[in-house]
Amino acid sequence: MISKTLNIVLADDDKDDCIFFKEALEDLPVSAQLTIVHNGKQMMDLLKKDSHELPDVVFLDLNMPIMNGFECLEEIKANERLKELPIIIFSTSFEPTIADMLYKNGAHYYICKPPDFQDLKKVIHRAIEFIVLEPVLKPTKEVFLLSSLPLAPR
Repeated sequence: MISKTLNIVLADDDKDDCIFFKEALEDLPVSAQLTIVHNGKQMMDLLKKDSHELPDVVFLDLNMPIMNGFECLEEIKANERLKELPIIIFSTSFEPTIADMLYKNGAHYYICKPPDFQDLKKVIHRAIEFIVLEPVLKPTKEVFLLSSLPLAPR
Protein backbone atom coordinates (compact mmCIF):
# COMPACT_ATOMS: atom_id res chain seq x y z
CA MET A 1 0.00 0.00 0.00
CA ILE A 2 1.33 3.42 -0.94
CA SER A 3 0.58 5.92 1.81
CA LYS A 4 2.15 9.16 0.58
CA THR A 5 0.86 11.50 -2.10
CA LEU A 6 3.00 11.01 -5.18
CA ASN A 7 4.19 13.79 -7.44
CA ILE A 8 3.98 12.39 -10.99
CA VAL A 9 4.91 14.05 -14.27
CA LEU A 10 3.55 12.79 -17.58
CA ALA A 11 5.30 14.07 -20.70
CA ASP A 12 3.15 13.17 -23.70
CA ASP A 13 1.96 15.19 -26.70
CA ASP A 14 -1.09 13.00 -27.37
CA LYS A 15 -3.98 14.69 -25.58
CA ASP A 16 -6.16 11.55 -25.63
CA ASP A 17 -3.37 9.48 -24.07
CA CYS A 18 -3.00 12.16 -21.38
CA ILE A 19 -6.72 11.99 -20.60
CA PHE A 20 -6.64 8.17 -20.40
CA PHE A 21 -3.56 8.28 -18.16
CA LYS A 22 -5.19 10.83 -15.83
CA GLU A 23 -8.42 8.83 -15.64
CA ALA A 24 -6.52 5.58 -15.00
CA LEU A 25 -4.48 7.23 -12.25
CA GLU A 26 -7.65 8.59 -10.63
CA ASP A 27 -9.10 5.03 -10.54
CA LEU A 28 -6.07 3.61 -8.72
CA PRO A 29 -5.71 3.27 -4.94
CA VAL A 30 -2.95 5.89 -5.07
CA SER A 31 -2.94 9.50 -4.00
CA ALA A 32 -1.16 11.49 -6.70
CA GLN A 33 -0.58 15.01 -7.95
CA LEU A 34 -0.27 14.75 -11.74
CA THR A 35 1.49 17.35 -13.85
CA ILE A 36 1.15 16.99 -17.61
CA VAL A 37 3.49 18.56 -20.16
CA HIS A 38 3.17 18.14 -23.91
CA ASN A 39 6.75 18.25 -25.15
CA GLY A 40 10.23 17.53 -23.93
CA LYS A 41 11.26 21.16 -23.60
CA GLN A 42 8.34 21.87 -21.25
CA MET A 43 9.34 18.87 -19.17
CA MET A 44 12.99 19.84 -18.96
CA ASP A 45 12.07 23.44 -18.07
CA LEU A 46 9.85 22.10 -15.28
CA LEU A 47 12.50 19.71 -13.94
CA LYS A 48 15.29 22.28 -14.04
CA LYS A 49 13.47 24.90 -11.98
CA ASP A 50 15.43 25.14 -8.74
CA SER A 51 12.27 26.10 -6.87
CA HIS A 52 10.39 23.06 -8.20
CA GLU A 53 10.33 19.91 -6.08
CA LEU A 54 11.39 16.93 -8.13
CA PRO A 55 8.66 14.42 -8.97
CA ASP A 56 8.64 10.91 -7.56
CA VAL A 57 8.46 9.53 -11.09
CA VAL A 58 8.30 10.71 -14.72
CA PHE A 59 6.31 8.89 -17.40
CA LEU A 60 8.02 9.85 -20.65
CA ASP A 61 6.66 9.45 -24.18
CA LEU A 62 9.35 8.98 -26.83
CA ASN A 63 7.78 10.77 -29.79
CA MET A 64 7.14 14.38 -28.79
CA PRO A 65 7.69 17.64 -30.64
CA ILE A 66 10.47 20.14 -29.91
CA MET A 67 12.47 17.70 -27.77
CA ASN A 68 11.76 13.96 -27.89
CA GLY A 69 11.91 11.40 -25.10
CA PHE A 70 15.33 10.10 -26.13
CA GLU A 71 16.82 13.58 -25.80
CA CYS A 72 15.04 14.15 -22.47
CA LEU A 73 16.32 10.89 -21.01
CA GLU A 74 19.86 11.73 -22.08
CA GLU A 75 19.66 15.23 -20.58
CA ILE A 76 18.10 13.97 -17.33
CA LYS A 77 20.75 11.31 -16.79
CA ALA A 78 23.55 13.82 -17.54
CA ASN A 79 22.23 16.28 -14.93
CA GLU A 80 23.60 15.77 -11.41
CA ARG A 81 20.36 16.91 -9.74
CA LEU A 82 18.09 14.82 -11.97
CA LYS A 83 20.08 11.69 -12.78
CA GLU A 84 18.49 9.44 -10.13
CA LEU A 85 14.94 10.46 -11.05
CA PRO A 86 12.93 7.33 -11.97
CA ILE A 87 11.96 7.46 -15.65
CA ILE A 88 9.30 5.19 -17.10
CA ILE A 89 9.13 5.17 -20.88
CA PHE A 90 5.48 5.36 -21.93
CA SER A 91 5.21 4.69 -25.66
CA THR A 92 2.75 3.40 -28.26
CA SER A 93 5.36 1.16 -29.87
CA PHE A 94 7.96 -1.35 -28.76
CA GLU A 95 11.14 -2.08 -30.63
CA PRO A 96 13.58 -4.38 -28.73
CA THR A 97 16.74 -2.62 -29.95
CA ILE A 98 15.35 0.77 -28.90
CA ALA A 99 14.24 -0.65 -25.54
CA ASP A 100 17.76 -2.04 -25.00
CA MET A 101 19.25 1.37 -25.73
CA LEU A 102 16.80 3.12 -23.37
CA TYR A 103 17.62 0.62 -20.62
CA LYS A 104 21.34 1.21 -21.10
CA ASN A 105 20.73 4.97 -21.02
CA GLY A 106 19.09 4.76 -17.61
CA ALA A 107 15.32 4.38 -18.04
CA HIS A 108 13.82 2.37 -15.17
CA TYR A 109 10.90 0.73 -16.95
CA TYR A 110 9.23 0.61 -20.35
CA ILE A 111 5.46 0.53 -20.84
CA CYS A 112 3.97 -0.08 -24.26
CA LYS A 113 0.64 1.75 -23.96
CA PRO A 114 -2.08 -0.88 -23.83
CA PRO A 115 -5.26 -0.19 -25.82
CA ASP A 116 -7.51 -1.51 -23.01
CA PHE A 117 -8.31 0.91 -20.16
CA GLN A 118 -8.22 -1.83 -17.48
CA ASP A 119 -4.80 -2.96 -18.70
CA LEU A 120 -3.62 0.65 -18.67
CA LYS A 121 -4.65 0.98 -15.02
CA LYS A 122 -2.88 -2.28 -14.10
CA VAL A 123 0.40 -1.36 -15.77
CA ILE A 124 0.48 2.18 -14.37
CA HIS A 125 -0.23 0.78 -10.91
CA ARG A 126 2.50 -1.85 -11.28
CA ALA A 127 5.01 0.82 -12.36
CA ILE A 128 4.16 3.09 -9.44
CA GLU A 129 4.41 0.20 -6.97
CA PHE A 130 7.84 -0.72 -8.31
CA ILE A 131 9.10 2.85 -8.05
CA VAL A 132 7.70 3.47 -4.56
CA LEU A 133 7.78 0.06 -2.87
CA GLU A 134 10.89 -1.40 -4.50
CA PRO A 135 13.07 1.61 -5.31
CA VAL A 136 16.34 0.74 -6.99
CA LEU A 137 18.76 2.84 -8.98
CA LYS A 138 18.77 0.36 -11.87
CA PRO A 139 16.12 -2.37 -12.08
CA THR A 140 17.10 -5.64 -13.70
CA LYS A 141 16.60 -6.06 -17.44
CA GLU A 142 14.13 -8.89 -16.81
CA VAL A 143 11.53 -6.50 -15.36
CA PHE A 144 12.27 -3.52 -17.64
CA LEU A 145 9.29 -4.11 -19.94
CA LEU A 146 6.11 -3.77 -17.89
CA SER A 147 2.78 -5.19 -18.96
CA SER A 148 -0.56 -5.73 -17.29
CA LEU A 149 0.14 -9.45 -17.10
CA PRO A 150 1.17 -10.90 -13.75
CA LEU A 151 4.89 -11.26 -13.20
CA ALA A 152 6.46 -14.65 -12.70
CA PRO A 153 7.47 -15.23 -9.07
CA ARG A 154 10.90 -13.83 -8.24
